[in-house]
This record gives sequence, C-alpha cells and structure tokens, in this order.
Amino acid sequence: ISISVFPPSNACIGRYILNMQITSCGHTYQRCLGDFYVLFNPWCADDPVYMDNQAHREEYVLNEHGILYEGVHKHITSRPWHFGQFEDGILDICLKILDMGASYHHGSDRDHCWRNDPVHVSMVVNHMICSHTTNSIMKIPENNDYLKGTKPFSWNGSVPILQQWYNGRCRPVRYGYCGSLASVMCTVMRCLGIPSRVITNFCFPCSIENPLGINEIFDCTGKILSGKDKLWRYHCWNESWMARRDLNQCCGDWQCLDPTPLETGRGLSCSGPTWVRSIREGELDLDYDGHHMFSRVNSNYVGWLSQNNAKKSKFFCDAWPCGQHLITKSVGSEQFEDITGSYKYELGSVKNKEAFYRAYRRIYPGYCNASNCHIERELSSLKNPFLSDSGINMRLKMANCPMYGEDVQLHWLLENLRNENKTLKFNLCAQIITYSGCPMDQFWKDIVNVTLGPREVKKIPLCISYSQYGPYLSDHNIMKVVAVTDPECGEALMVSRDIVINRPPVIVKLLSQPRLKVPCTAEISFCNPLQEDMKNCVMTLEGCGLFKEPMTIDLGTLASNQQARTIVEFTPYRLGSHRLLANLGCHKF
Repeated sequence: ISISVFPPSNACIGRYILNMQITSCGHTYQRCLGDFYVLFNPWCADDPVYMDNQAHREEYVLNEHGILYEGVHKHITSRPWHFGQFEDGILDICLKILDMGASYHHGSDRDHCWRNDPVHVSMVVNHMICSHTTNSIMKIPENNDYLKGTKPFSWNGSVPILQQWYNGRCRPVRYGYCGSLASVMCTVMRCLGIPSRVITNFCFPCSIENPLGINEIFDCTGKILSGKDKLWRYHCWNESWMARRDLNQCCGDWQCLDPTPLETGRGLSCSGPTWVRSIREGELDLDYDGHHMFSRVNSNYVGWLSQNNAKKSKFFCDAWPCGQHLITKSVGSEQFEDITGSYKYELGSVKNKEAFYRAYRRIYPGYCNASNCHIERELSSLKNPFLSDSGINMRLKMANCPMYGEDVQLHWLLENLRNENKTLKFNLCAQIITYSGCPMDQFWKDIVNVTLGPREVKKIPLCISYSQYGPYLSDHNIMKVVAVTDPECGEALMVSRDIVINRPPVIVKLLSQPRLKVPCTAEISFCNPLQEDMKNCVMTLEGCGLFKEPMTIDLGTLASNQQARTIVEFTPYRLGSHRLLANLGCHKF
C-alpha cells in the first residue's frame, strides 16, 4: 500500500503519528505506520512564508553556511558560522523549543492552534532564545564576566549550542552575545521552514531615557565615562520572511526579530516581529515594538564634555548618525549586501524627514499635533554642533590595518578653515571598548600642542605600540582613540576613531577531496605573531557534514613566532557542501 499525505497550507507544524485502522473478519485493530513532520513551506504559494525566488529560498532556507559581520562601520570584519539546520536531531530540538515556550502568548498549548501562524511561532522562538526566565537557550554574561561558561565569541555554529541546551535539561547555555543569539534563532527558523537571515547594524544606540538620542560623556582627557546610555559598535538581529495576516498583508515581506533582551523602559525584553517597511515609513502604530526598532536605526548621537564642576558642554564634532550601515550576507555570495535602504530613506531626503516626523509624533505624544518646523527646531537644539562651525576640520585616518602584536599607526589630519592663526592644546587618549559600548581600561594618554596658520592643513602621525595596548585588549578587540581640546582653550572640540585589532588567521587546508564515508585529512596551521608566549591555546574545529561533534585540540603554549601544525582526520557522513571551521582561543583572546 502506498500512502501519500497532503497537509493543507494552514496545518499546524509539528510531529505527527500516522495510524491505520484495519477491520478484518469482524475484528478491528490499529497499526502505527510511523511518524512524519509538517513544516512551513516557502515553495507553496498558499503558505504564509511563500518566497517566489528560488535563489532566495536556497540562501535563506537551505543554506547551512552563514557569515557574521562584526567590527565597526569603517572596518567591517567577518567570520563564518555553521547554522546546521539539517543536522541530525536539530528538528526535534526546534520542536522542543516550541513546547517549552508555548505558554508565552497562549497560556496553554493544548490545541496547538497557534502553530500554523509564523507570526506567533516567531514570537515564541524569539522569546525562548534569551528571554525565558528559566529555560532560555542562551545567557548573556553580566558585566562581561564569563568565567563560569564558554567565551561568547568562541562558538563556531548553532548545533553545539542547541545540543547542549537540549541535553542539559533545557537549561541556558553560558554564554552568548548578540551574534550567536541571532544565528541560533536563524537556525531554528530555517529548520521550521521560515526563510531567515542575520542582520548587523553598525552604531546601534541603547538609550533608556531618550528613545531618539544617545549620549556619550567624556572627561577632559578624552576618556569615556560610564553612563546609562550605550552606543553599541554593532548589533545583530534576525529577519524572517512571512505574510502578516494580522496586518492584512497578502504577500510575504521581511520582519525584524531581535532576540537579545534590551532595556525598553519597561524592563529587559526582546523585540518583534516588526515589519521592516513600517520602520522605514515611521508607521510605528502598526506593529509590535515599532518605536523601539525605529529608534535603533534613527537616533542622534550627542557627545558631552564633563568638567570638574559637574558642568557639561556639547562637543564640536562630526558625529556618525546611528544606524547608517545595515548589512547581511548576499544571496549566493560570500560578500555582504547593504540593506540600509530597507530600513530608512537616504539621510536628509524629503521621505526620510517625513518618516522621522511621523515617528517622532508617535514616540513623543506631546508633539502629536506639532508642525514639522517645530520638530525640526527641537531636533537641531539636541544635535552636536559641527566641527566646521568652530573653524576647524579634524579626522583620524588609519595608516595600517593592525593585527594582534602590531603597532597601531594613525594620521591625525587638521585643517584651519579661518584666515587667522589657531593655537590649541589637545589631550589624547586610547581606551578599550566592548562591542556593546561598555568603556574599559584607558591605557594611553598624551598631550599635543598644535599651531595652525591661516587655511593651513597639518598631518600628525600617531603611534600606539602593542606593548601599550596588548595587556588590556583581551577578548575585546576594539579600542577608541580620542583627541579633545583642553578646557583652557575655551572651545570643546573632539575627534575620535574606533579601531579594530584583527586576530591572527587560522589556516585550514584540505589534503584530500571529501567523499561520503571515505576518510579525509586536513592540515590546520597557526603562527604566534606576538613577541611573547601564547598560553592555554585551544583549537576548536567544527564541520558541516564532517564532524558530528566539535573537535577540541589542546595546543598548550606557543612560543613567539612558533608555527603550530595539526593534522586532523574525519569521515564525511552526509552529502552536501562542506566547510571546516577552526577557532583558536588562548589567554590573550
């Protein structure tokens, strides 16, 4: 007997058991024929997650290889990620996630009726990633303390995280960060049949008091002081493709889902789903958490100089507006795609201003009847004055692309825009910054007196040696260099630059072509570039279709300039595209 099952497009997703009732000679009995799974189907035109582009379906549903983009907006770094949505056991884990989070919106899961709606499924998954009180998949370390767990940046893929959560009785895995949270969510959504991708937003504001303004406070040396607001250097979230029946959408579109719990004024919570187009148009009443998502790509940056007498004054600076660079992996390519235009119109355009005014009236009820001119005057009073208004132009330009162990070389460019001499005294400093904007150690300071003739342009070289920044960098490979005028000059001028220190590469070389169930070897090599020993070196290997579990290799201590080579053997256990990921950890990073 050949049996075909055609579930309707509105069937609830999940695992089903197929029984057959047989009546013979007056006797009736049942036989279990087996079980099967029903998922969302982006190939079916009647399904709410239908996506009509085959190349997009292959990228956002079938592709197990991803890329996470990190760094800063002027120096974007990338690293591969293994989603692994088709690995053995992952589908059962994803359905367990729905079971554990079923009460989030519905109190009871007896009828499972919500499981045919990708909107509610995405909300449950989003909540379960990091916001569930006891059974969330991952935890974020408090105060950057992760001694009792795994370093957040050491993960290569989603599979070990999901397996550890499932095998550990659904207790949170320690620890993750926004990139791993968004990537794990992407794995779960793709596994359930919902097209998804990971987004990186550079210059991401996290403000409690003013939704559309982010404040950073500096002392007279240029050091960032801890405050309520944080300017994240980058932040990752998830986008999923679905037609929103609750918004009367007849066709699918991208919906924004942020699984990282952030302060929203009513406590820590995740955000979404939010229709991306509603963010661009400033239509914040349409959707879940629309005002939060709008503020995260449209906030103004304000820098303040804190004086000894507790008085604060605004800097003259050319601030990079928040949310001006949003990217994701391109379809069928290793390059990134700039999708900023999906979230906001071109800065300064008529449509951009109209959307901003529309959103401003919804975020601040006191301005619901205010004119555009009134709102514009209010915005102008909040922004930093431009450096050019003070008669000076300044910028810090990188002279090299430093790697761990190398000195940081910069050029400080100054231009006098006036027809008169300018004599200024600057305090310079460098400070470690976490990706989430937390200021760490200030490790370098200097004082420079600058005299500029009328219309003169000067280039001043700056050098920060590895011996100065090396002991402080740790896992946080971002530093901030600031030049600020001394208070006695009378004008508060500032120029700053975020600098990424690249990690030394791990080189992976396949020594034979992978073939199904045939042993294969690869050479993993790494060279210690530092002028000191690297201690507690551990190599973690993960391979889609190559290793069923991550492989850990203890390299011990590597002397300066020592080359470490390791030969690993593995047997590919399933067909498909293979990628071997290697990650090195040590006492330095």
